[in-house]
Amino acid sequence: MEKKIRRLPDWMKTPMPGGKKYHEVKGLIQKHQLNTICTSGNCPNRAECWAAGTASFMILGNKCTRNCRFCDVPNLIPDAPDPNEPMRLAQTIKTLKLKHCVITSVARDDLEDGGAAFWAQTIRVVKKENPEVSLEVLIPDFDASPNDIQKVIDAKPEVISHNLETVRRLSPKVRDRARYSRSLKVLKQVADSGIVAKSGIMLGLGETHDEVLQTMDDLREVGCKVMTLGQYLSPSEHHLKIEAFIKPDEFKFYKQEGLKRGFSFVESTPLVRSSYHAELHVNA
Repeated sequence: MEKKIRRLPDWMKTPMPGGKKYHEVKGLIQKHQLNTICTSGNCPNRAECWAAGTASFMILGNKCTRNCRFCDVPNLIPDAPDPNEPMRLAQTIKTLKLKHCVITSVARDDLEDGGAAFWAQTIRVVKKENPEVSLEVLIPDFDASPNDIQKVIDAKPEVISHNLETVRRLSPKVRDRARYSRSLKVLKQVADSGIVAKSGIMLGLGETHDEVLQTMDDLREVGCKVMTLGQYLSPSEHHLKIEAFIKPDEFKFYKQEGLKRGFSFVESTPLVRSSYHAELHVNA
């Protein structure tokens, strides 16, 4: 029997990548042997962001020690951290003349501190080479180790983001090793430090309306100031299936509810990913 392919609704369709700036960003990423979550995560906004001269860079390689069922980054034994990567990244940011940059990473549970020291070094090198740049860092949970989280905080990025990814009930099904309550601890430590704390979830995994609102309340309780909500898209037939396509009007409703609850920024449309419009969130 021929397998039925679930078609994307019209509001989920995006233009093909192209344009001078898009190809410039793509070329520099390849030249400096950098990884981006734009490509590894197959982000639907890649065309828009790269054409605008922005990208979300991914450090510590492109092999993850976790196997989350929503993510297309390969679960493989990682290579040793590359000591030259922070400077290559800093130079690329300088060449692109970026004013704001997003950096994320794979999970590195193979490293004693989860890669926290490498994270801190990267932030400092980027800041030294690009003193005018503002940074958002999208970090793993470091097993909620206060000492490791503090290493990133002490490097002083403008925004520290850590995604819940989904509601509490679905978290064990969606995320590998991560825990909903552990992620909230990470965000609380960030918020308590005075740095802008940010998080995001995907919709369409089977969550209920009330669970989304409860997640908002949980994030606000720990001091999170920025939240993103976007439609989950399954990378392949081996990943979690899409339970529903959430309509744009429902995303608008969640944005209104989030702002009512005191978030400084809520990015909530079907195509939103965690780094979308990230340059605005520094002001949270």
